[in-house]
Amino acid sequence: MNRFDERARDWDSDPAKVERAKLTAQAIQTFLPPGEKLTALEYGCGTGLLSFALKDDFNLITMVDSSQGMLDVLSEKIRKARITNMIPKKWDFTNQDLPSIRVDVIFSLLVLHHIPDTGTILRHFSSLLNPNGYLFLADLEKEDGSFHGKDVTDVHRGFDHSELSSLAEAAGFQNIRFSPAFSVTKKIQDQEKIFPVFLMSARKNP
Repeated sequence: MNRFDERARDWDSDPAKVERAKLTAQAIQTFLPPGEKLTALEYGCGTGLLSFALKDDFNLITMVDSSQGMLDVLSEKIRKARITNMIPKKWDFTNQDLPSIRVDVIFSLLVLHHIPDTGTILRHFSSLLNPNGYLFLADLEKEDGSFHGKDVTDVHRGFDHSELSSLAEAAGFQNIRFSPAFSVTKKIQDQEKIFPVFLMSARKNP
């Protein structure tokens, strides 16, 4: 079990996580073309909080995660809600071949900083998108490492907009924009610290 398997059952009980997903969904919805029902993929879907907030905006959402614990909770939620346009899949694009599907939209929430090779995952996202497809990544602004704790070394310490934009361009994206999504407040050494989160939006080249 990884640390996300262990946390899966209690994940949705945190109101802050539910609110983050809601705010990210609202930010994504401002970019979606009105009246179109597209296909989507959520990478690192966890228990599906973000996709549940966006389920009425898409014909089909493929929901991918490497944590079986998270996917078990997600599958149970889908079954209980009798939702027919969500498909959970166990997949890790960092060490498995990519699926053969193509989608119109890819989105993720606080996942990118957990992926070691940012440039490669962006190229994978580009290859899975249809021409002119949308990419939406919500993640941490550049920070000092205190978000996860300085002893945690297998994560990025947030992202610089210019650096991330350059990687996205190299992966085949254009119209790259950054906008505020929400903030996470955490107690660090008995003091509250605010960590801003951006939403990066981009379009795959035609």
